[in-house]
Amino acid sequence: MSILNRRRVIRCIFVTLSCTTFMGADARELPVVVRDALKRAAIPESAMGLFVQDVNDKRALVQFNANTPLSPASIMKLVTTNAALEMLGPNYTWKTRAYSTGVQNGDVLDGDLIIKGSGDPKLVIENFWLFLRQIRAQGIRDIRGNVLLDRGVFEEIPFDPGKFDGDTLKPYNAGPDALLLNYNAFRFQFTPIQSTGQVKISIDPPVVGYTAVAPSLSNAECGDWQKKLNVVFSQNGVRFNGNFAASCGEKTWYLHPDQLTSMQYFAVVFRKMWSDIGGTFKGDVRTGALTTDARFVTEWESVTLPEVIRDINKYSNNVMARQVLLSLAAQGTTAPANHFRGAQIIKTWLEEKGISAPELVIENGSGLSRSERIAPRTMGQMLISAYQSPLMPEFMSSMPLVGFDGTMRRRLTSASIAGKAHIKTGRIDQVRSIAGYVFAASGKRYAVVCIVNHPNADASQAAQDAMLQWVYEQ
Repeated sequence: MSILNRRRVIRCIFVTLSCTTFMGADARELPVVVRDALKRAAIPESAMGLFVQDVNDKRALVQFNANTPLSPASIMKLVTTNAALEMLGPNYTWKTRAYSTGVQNGDVLDGDLIIKGSGDPKLVIENFWLFLRQIRAQGIRDIRGNVLLDRGVFEEIPFDPGKFDGDTLKPYNAGPDALLLNYNAFRFQFTPIQSTGQVKISIDPPVVGYTAVAPSLSNAECGDWQKKLNVVFSQNGVRFNGNFAASCGEKTWYLHPDQLTSMQYFAVVFRKMWSDIGGTFKGDVRTGALTTDARFVTEWESVTLPEVIRDINKYSNNVMARQVLLSLAAQGTTAPANHFRGAQIIKTWLEEKGISAPELVIENGSGLSRSERIAPRTMGQMLISAYQSPLMPEFMSSMPLVGFDGTMRRRLTSASIAGKAHIKTGRIDQVRSIAGYVFAASGKRYAVVCIVNHPNADASQAAQDAMLQWVYEQ
């Protein structure tokens, strides 16, 4: 054998061994960079579940604890939003409708205004204002009856905003509602006025019949300014019984008014906004149902589903994800939607795709749960299936772009993977997760799922970032 041929044989053997070593990660083993990062974080390898596969291949590149049911945190939103996109369709919208009863004389309605919700996840204050303007445009100014809220499309069940983490004031702990207005949250702005020794407080959306008592002004250091405010909500208003340091400057705080039901929240906002656009109303705002004698007035149509899932996945909006799961459950039935039916619909949808998920537990579809479970392989197979769908562009673009936007905007900003992966993140106490797609340097695209369940899970970000970079480079 010539020297040239010997070199060719040796080169082939080397390449074969290299490929075998690389594919051996098929993976009963974690990549070395991931193992080292976990060791530095004092997290055992058994706490991580990992699945990596070329979207055009039949075999996983890496799978480690891939069949283990794990708490997914917010990457569960990918399951909910993908199911909704495929089953409801890219043109799906929510419609909030207004009806009237009684008699309308000129601009006076001697009857009730009925507002029927359909579960719009994005009935934010700007859209609500436009909806009210449409009602005014139909000639209604003075409502002499009541405003009835028909929220019957979703099942009304007791909701505990403190169930997840005990922090009832966090906006992400607001419950779902067929007439969810502005995520049922207030934005408070605090401005120190040193000339008067007071704190100016403004509330958005503006309300009527709901008072806000400002904190006292102090000369202390800013520090943990939110805790110092000592906020207390009631059905009549909110009091900031603590103090606000002048050194803080202007600050903003988003809060969920835990002592207000969604109907009461709707009422205080509606009264103010209706008055601001020239309307008058002295009746009650209460739960009601659409009656057969009601006349259609107008409707507000939401943005399309792809725009909604973009907000859900880019910014991890838990309340919107809950709304979407219930909207899935509301299809094809007149019975009020509940989370259980939504979960069953998603499981059936996965089965029809050939994805067996006996371990799957869906409580609310957002991942803000201690009971939700999914195996990395199940999530990975769903991602691969979604990539083959004609709706893939809408789904993929809903995820944060690594290093650029959403919850990934500050991660891997200077790494070569920046801009080359769409990754949804998840994070709750003792859970850290990522899932999505990596467009590797090789030109191949990989579905990637990585979940860590451990008391030190917060320290696993470096390991997950190393894994993403490894997939990109390899």
